[in-house]
Formats: sequence, structure tokens, C-alpha cells
Amino acid sequence: MWRRNRTKSDVEGEYAVPKSRLVHIVDDVPELDSAPGHVRALTMIHVLDGFLDAGSVAEHAVRHLVDASDGGRVVATFDVDLFHDYRARRPAITFSRDHYEAYDAPRLVVRLLHDTGGTPYLLLQGPEPDNRWEAYARAVRTVVERFGVTDVISLGSVPMAVPHSRPLMVTHHANNAELVREASPWRGEIRVPSSAQALVEVRLGEWGHDAEGFVAHIPHYLAQLDYPQAAALLLEHVEKAGRLTIDLSDLIAEGDRRDEEIATYVRDNDEVGEVVRALERQYDAFERSEATGANLLAGDQPLPTGEELGREFERFLAGLEDGEEGEK
Repeated sequence: MWRRNRTKSDVEGEYAVPKSRLVHIVDDVPELDSAPGHVRALTMIHVLDGFLDAGSVAEHAVRHLVDASDGGRVVATFDVDLFHDYRARRPAITFSRDHYEAYDAPRLVVRLLHDTGGTPYLLLQGPEPDNRWEAYARAVRTVVERFGVTDVISLGSVPMAVPHSRPLMVTHHANNAELVREASPWRGEIRVPSSAQALVEVRLGEWGHDAEGFVAHIPHYLAQLDYPQAAALLLEHVEKAGRLTIDLSDLIAEGDRRDEEIATYVRDNDEVGEVVRALERQYDAFERSEATGANLLAGDQPLPTGEELGREFERFLAGLEDGEEGEK
């Protein structure tokens, strides 16, 4: 496992904020406490909104899981007031003629869900903390240790210079090398903006708890659209990693309909169509070079550089910020 030794400052800072103020955990959860000797595998899926979710993929996946369990049962609630910046992300409220009502309070909760075979698993979902990331990581650790979670799986998606007409790629990452089952499509390393999910994975590894995640690569020209086919793909990976069985038929059907809409749009817009064809040539050249062991850079279709990918990240993040400004 990839661990580092805990320092004195780590230990002293670990309890700077009382745990009781960070998260409230339900005392009686018989579905999780009745296993003989409490020896069983328990997966917790970790999805926070507010950062990188190109194509609303993680949001789609979470909605599908919650709906499949009729909402499930909330077994832990985080104190959102300690983590949320209300002026940066103002919750919605309804003004009805002469009064306010229906305040949409942000919630950061852990739900107990069940797969199609009745196997229990947990889902930690809600807005990404705007502050106190270290405190949030400690609170997640409390949940993991209280319920005996054996694996935490995070989901996400990023915009990439890839065509929608080729197989979707997924990056698998983990704090334990034994969990990584597939070769990474990345070569070398790249510096990217951090997230609370990423920090939790790192800290759980330091505390001796397994955590992994899957990130879908979304065509950058579709990053602002709903892309349910990628949500289905991520949940297929969750099934394998968490030993769960999830009915994905609705998501797959929704993805098929979106594929038809995209095909029509590309066919009716020559400029977009040319961009897609260029990406297809680039993708195919890369695949051929991988198969033959040749130079990864095609002669007339160079792969995107780290700087180019960085610009795609910036454009996507700028779109998110513009959307947030519009909501204020």
C-alpha cells in the first residue's frame, strides 16, 4: 500500500475540531451490525458535486443509485454549516406571492442503499466542502471506522480531447496499488486542481483504509451536456470493484437516446463534424501506435500536450464558474 508515516503534528491536528460537531451517525443500523462477527465487505461510494463533473456523469450515477433504492435511509449527516460557503453557493428558496418557503438546504449525508441482490452499501453524497477539507477527511474516517467500510469508491469525469464515436476511457486510481486492476492510460504525471474527494483518498490511505476511484474521459465538446452513457460505464466499474449488482438498463437506454441526438447534431453541423473527424484520426493513430509499439505521436496528428489539456480544464472550470455566477 502507498502509505506515509504519521507525524506528531498530524496526530495533534487530527482532533482540532470535535468529531461530534462534524458528523452525526445513527446508532442503530441493524443491516450493517447484524453480520456474524461483523466480518463482511462493505463499499461506500463517495461523490461530491461542485467541482469536475463533465457531462454531469457523477450526478447521473448518484441519482440512479438513490432512485433504485427508493431514496435509501440516511445513516449519517455531516454538519454542513462547518463546510459550506453559502455566499459562494447560495441555496435556492421559493418566494411565493408574499412569503418565502421551500428552502433548499444543502445536505451532506451518507445513505444506506441496497443493490438488486439486497447487498447493502453506502453512498456519501452532497456539495463538496468549501473549507475544512482536513476536518472533512477526519469525519469521513469516522464514518468508515464506525460502519466497518472496507472500500471507498469515488466517481468523477473530466473533459478530454477524445471523440464520442470511440470507446469511452476511464482512469482508475487508488491509494493501494493492489486495487488498480487496469493499466492507466496516463504516462508520467500531470498537476491538476485538487478536490476534497482526492484528499480523502490520500488521507484514508495514510490511516490504513482502502480507497479508489474511477474518472471518465468525456469529449470536451460535450462536457456541458448530460452524458448518461458515461454514468453507466462508471457504475459498471463500481459493480466490479464493490462486488455489487446494479440494474443499469434505464441509464443505458438514456445513453442510447443521447447518442442518437449527438449523431444528428454532428451530421447537421459541418464545423463540429470536422472537429470530431480530426479527433477520430488522432484517436485511431494512437491506438495503432499502441498496438504496434511505434512512436505514440502520429506524424500528422499529434496528441494533445499537457498545456492543451490544461486549457481544456480551464475552459471547463470557467464554464462552471459562469454557471454559478448566473445562479446568484
